[in-house]
Amino acid sequence: MNQPVLAAGCVLWRPAPSGAGIEIALVHRPKYDDWSHPKGKLKRGETLEECALREVREETGQSCTLGPRLPTARYLANGRPKEVTYWSARALGGSFVPSKEVDRMLWLPPEQARTTLTQPRDRDLLTAHLSTRD
Repeated sequence: MNQPVLAAGCVLWRPAPSGAGIEIALVHRPKYDDWSHPKGKLKRGETLEECALREVREETGQSCTLGPRLPTARYLANGRPKEVTYWSARALGGSFVPSKEVDRMLWLPPEQARTTLTQPRDRDLLTAHLSTRD
């Protein structure tokens, strides 16, 4: 059995500018034409937490602080098992710069984020994130 590809990411959130509720950050990856939470592969010598923080910074331009750990997503990617460890993370500020990997980013209210996410597993992560905030 192949060793799983290890990755980490975050359900990134911030208080809504209106003062009511929160907003969720979603990133668009042109290679897959999908909307997802920021995530990426672990680099050699990096912890899962360091990977999650780095990927959020690279894909959204935001610095953040990790909150509760969320369920780990396990699935096949290009025929190989992949394991993505997620955290809820509060955005602390920064600015988005489009790249080849991520060309767009949105801040959306949770229900709009849910309908925008491409993968059901990402919608499940959003549900898990929201349950940590009750």
